[in-house]
Amino acid sequence: MSTSSLAMDRWIGNTAVVTGASSGIGAATCVALADAGIRVVGLARRAERIHALNSKVRGTGTIISRKCDVSNSSEVSDTFKWIEDTVGAVHIMINNAGVNRCGSITGANNDMLSEEAILSMLDINLKGTILGSRHAAHSMKCHGIDGHIININSIAGHYIPLYEKFNVYPCTKHAVTAFTASLLNELASHKCKIKVTSLSPGLVITELEGLTDLKGEFPALEPEDIADAVLYVLSTPPHVNIDELTITSVTERRA
Repeated sequence: MSTSSLAMDRWIGNTAVVTGASSGIGAATCVALADAGIRVVGLARRAERIHALNSKVRGTGTIISRKCDVSNSSEVSDTFKWIEDTVGAVHIMINNAGVNRCGSITGANNDMLSEEAILSMLDINLKGTILGSRHAAHSMKCHGIDGHIININSIAGHYIPLYEKFNVYPCTKHAVTAFTASLLNELASHKCKIKVTSLSPGLVITELEGLTDLKGEFPALEPEDIADAVLYVLSTPPHVNIDELTITSVTERRA
């Protein structure tokens, strides 16, 4: 048996929390984790879509749904208390929830974003990631678990794409890059063995606003490709951490 297989075996029967679980990368990740024998708690505002994912599971794990808006700190706090009371400790945290709102920052092209739209990107993409990480790390520490936090980032978190519909979105993802590094430094400083990974996909065809215009025009990945990358990151031995993983289509280039 390979080292990676043994490393994945240690997660069997444990609990993973996935945000933005109702579609796209989140939904594919829920199924992949359940197929690997992991108990998955899927969080989303459209919770009714999460439970239906169980019909796609071929492994021994299950998917539990819970309605949660990750931008709402009270809902996040209540949800993690519910997780503790219902299924116990969190072993894996996948901060996947993210949104893009199309429009311009300044109104230069007469398509100005509302302040509400800008704030929703900041709240979901960044605040949701920070809140999820804090609650998950707290659960892991309280239960003495060397868990794993994976932040679904973006290549837009490392450079600014020349695509005007990605306005404030790259700012939020650059912040996720910085937050992941800060979290790693803090945990390492205190000899805490919780792993933290920033996983940065290139173009993935999902329900993210603004991507439909790009479908077929540029090479793109499927949500299942990112779910496979999540499993790869989780399959590393306990003493190994992948702090950053970028995954793109073979012919994707920066534009």
